[in-house]
Order: sequence, then structure tokens, then C-alpha cells
Amino acid sequence: MTTSPELLDLAAQLKANDESFVLATVVRTVSVTAAKAGAKAIIRPDGTIVAGWIGGGCARGAVLKAAREALADGVPRMVSVQPDNLLAELGVKPGETKEGVRFASNMCPSKGTMDIFVEPVLPHPALVIFGASPVALALAAQARPLGYHVTLVAPAADLITTPEADLVIDGFALEQQGCGSRFVVVSTQGKGDEAALRAALACDAAYHAFVGSRRKMDSLRDKLIKDGIDAALLDKVKAPAGLDLGAITPEEIAMSILAEITLTRRRGQRG
Repeated sequence: MTTSPELLDLAAQLKANDESFVLATVVRTVSVTAAKAGAKAIIRPDGTIVAGWIGGGCARGAVLKAAREALADGVPRMVSVQPDNLLAELGVKPGETKEGVRFASNMCPSKGTMDIFVEPVLPHPALVIFGASPVALALAAQARPLGYHVTLVAPAADLITTPEADLVIDGFALEQQGCGSRFVVVSTQGKGDEAALRAALACDAAYHAFVGSRRKMDSLRDKLIKDGIDAALLDKVKAPAGLDLGAITPEEIAMSILAEITLTRRRGQRG
């Protein structure tokens, strides 16, 4: 079965718009099934199938459940929909996962078997960097080739060169809708530390870090707590930023931060 150009065009459009979706592909069928190997469908996060077709209700429920989970953790899944007698022969129950395959029961009269690969397609990971320090600039330069959408937030007057970023914002004001789930690093290194840290804490992120000594962070923490910032929020900030690689130069420090972000981002995805 060939893939329609319209489905491929929609997938490309969603990717260009940095929208999340799932591409579900039928990879194997046995006996009578409505869809055949090669059939594809695009599924949005709300469970809507917006293009393509992978069969009727026999597989839909199991595939949509797997799609929601895949979008949540970024990990692809293989779903095998089989009649109960075949599941019993394999020694598995509906809903069980064995050797990387999630099994589901086919309650339809056809009693066919269908294996569907569920692949999440997620937006580029977003890295927000506060500051115009050498470490901030090195971090932006190293992150873009790794596929990050980089936003650099700093007063224009502090920039001595054009940063390698997808978006540059003058000052430390970052609109809340521009935050979302992402990685945030404060690398002001003495120029607007407090203002940048306040703005960074307003972003909902999987990772917050501060480039500076533990003593400097403790001082800022005490001041911000007195100003009403939640201590639990401040305790989530990693300081100093990055893995302990013995880094000295701005480029090495940036590398250690990206290594730590990678560890955070990929945790649980290689099980």
C-alpha cells in the first residue's frame, strides 16, 4: 500500500509548525483485516485521526492509547492486536507488554491480527538561555547543531557579537506563552543575575540551571526568598550548571551543560 501525498504533505506541515503528532503505520497483518501492511494515519494529541486510515474500531482503541503514551514520553511503541486465542497461545493478556510489544485483543468478528508501529513526532527541544556571557554564546552555538530551538534572552547592549540563536529577545522579559516545557539556563555571569533568574523561574521547564558558583546561587536564593519567591522553586535550579567534567573554558562549560540537558531529556528513553 502506498502512502498518499496528502498525508506526507500534512506530516511535513505539522513538523514545520513544530506541532506534536503520531504517525501510526500498519507493519503486518494476518488473516482478514480492514487495513493492510503499509497503511498509515496521523494522530493529533487529542486523539483525532486527521489523515490516513489504519482500520476500524478493532485496533483504534489500542492505537490511540499507545499514541497518547508515546507523545507523553517520546518513545515509539509496537502494538499487536490479536484474537484472544492467539494471545493465550503466546501466554500474554490484553494490555501486557512483552519484548517491546504491547498486546491488545481483537474483538471483531474477523479475528485477524494487525501489528501497528506508533511513532511520536515531537517539536524540536527548546533551549532558553538568559544572558550574553561567553558561556551563553557558546551554549547557543553548540545547541543548534544538536537540533535545539535556541532562544537567547539578554539586553541588546550586552551582546558583543551576533548570537547563533533562532530567536533573540532584548532584555529579560519572556512572555509566559513562550515558555512551555523546555530547558532553561541562566548564564548572565554578573550582568543582571537577579532579573534573569526571576524571569527564568517563571518558565515551566524540565530543567533550570544557573551558571555560577554555589555560593553565588545561595546568595541570590536568600534574596529572592525574602522577596517572596517560593523556596521549592529555587531548589529546582541546578547550580552550578552542567556535569562535573572539570570544564574550564566557556566552550567546555557549555558542553557540560548540554551533556546534563541530554541526560535529563533522554532519561528513561533507552530502557
